Amino acid sequence: MNAADRRLRIVPLVVACPIFLQNLDTSVMGTALPAIAHSLHSDVLHLNLAITSYLVSLVLFLPASAWLAERFGARRVFCAAVLLFSAASALCGAAHSLGELVVFRLLQGVGGAMMVPVGRLILLQTVPAAQMVVAMVWFTVPGGVGRLVGPLFGGAIVTATSWRWIFLVNVPFGLAGVLLALHYIEPDAPRGAGGTAPLDPWGLVLLAGALGGTLGALEMIGKVALPWPAILAVGCAGVACLGAYLRRSRGQAEPQIDFGILRFDSYRAVVVGAMPLRIAIGATPFLLPLLFQLGFGLSPLQSGFLTLASALGSLTTRGFVRHAVERVGYRGLLLVSGVLTSLFYAVYMTFTATTPHWVIFSVLLLAGSSNSLTLVTLLTVGYSDIPRKRMGHATALASMGQQLSITLGVVLAASLVELTHAFRGGAPGQLAALDFRVAFLAIALMPVISTLGFSRLKGELGA
Repeated sequence: MNAADRRLRIVPLVVACPIFLQNLDTSVMGTALPAIAHSLHSDVLHLNLAITSYLVSLVLFLPASAWLAERFGARRVFCAAVLLFSAASALCGAAHSLGELVVFRLLQGVGGAMMVPVGRLILLQTVPAAQMVVAMVWFTVPGGVGRLVGPLFGGAIVTATSWRWIFLVNVPFGLAGVLLALHYIEPDAPRGAGGTAPLDPWGLVLLAGALGGTLGALEMIGKVALPWPAILAVGCAGVACLGAYLRRSRGQAEPQIDFGILRFDSYRAVVVGAMPLRIAIGATPFLLPLLFQLGFGLSPLQSGFLTLASALGSLTTRGFVRHAVERVGYRGLLLVSGVLTSLFYAVYMTFTATTPHWVIFSVLLLAGSSNSLTLVTLLTVGYSDIPRKRMGHATALASMGQQLSITLGVVLAASLVELTHAFRGGAPGQLAALDFRVAFLAIALMPVISTLGFSRLKGELGA
């Protein structure tokens, strides 16, 4: 293997280190939610705040990532963000109340907001377009490994020691990622104050209001934390802020985030078309561990073993993505994998406490495989038409859409489970398997919506 081929593999692995950390963090936490709730004396469903607070913080600070990468240099911002994420993880491990955990998760989200889109930007600027399929396959491996080891790792930690180690373990991984980035990623010259467009504070405030208002309203629906008119007002305020930002950005030569890049069909498929699919992807790591532990009475270790099947399935597709693309094309692959994902998610509704574990494992394995085919395909072609000078905007906006979708998935799942539990008249804090069926029906419909959007893409997509 020559130096160019080796670099084609190493750089994607290094810049995907943050995705490994995020996926490890999310999948581990899903398995550990019941143990954390018991330790912090909180309702287990209220602990979705610890997940959504991180994701909301992530979305709110994502718009600044493109500007920071241009202003200070992509490698420098990438390394600083990984260090911040690791430090905040250590604080999460020291939390003694739900409030403290939420605050530290917000800080963790600030680091996550910078490290993922900037890492993707480094990859897009480093790898030639003709080699992007191979690079994206390697780029998705660390995230798949994080999802793979996370559930089992989390179950083992909760069973053998304290849940606090699910956060503390991020620290050595983060430090290793920074050292690898400094060694393998070429330093880029920051443009400085004179070479970048000025930061738009009002634009950032409007984007924060848009995302915070819509997500806040959705979060309060399930908990009925405010009267319905107040919840509706919060949601309308979020929509109004988004409209105000879009009007403001049209009159700017260099907007903070250029929504105009959504005119490219392939990119719009990544951000808008795949949003329902990503909502389902965000909901399942939250729902499955709760179903297995609270609905079926399994131990955290047993739950972790079952849920790692999805991540294992995602890794099995890496070897033949390129061959599948050559045979059926990008559009055909998106359509087939989207339909299969929906069918496998629908099977989740049939799981009961007596379903053999090998059956559950097999279904989750196949669902993970079809999911992976869709996401790798989207990541490969989504940026193919974006001008190089707008690449930073593209990675930031795509990350915003991705994290918004995952947040919506967690909020939707928690709300549907709570509402079903209340409608059924279940005892407070005692969930049953029946409480999860409506939520699984909802996430099974999401990939169908995305597939309808993919069907309108051109047959020569990605040529």
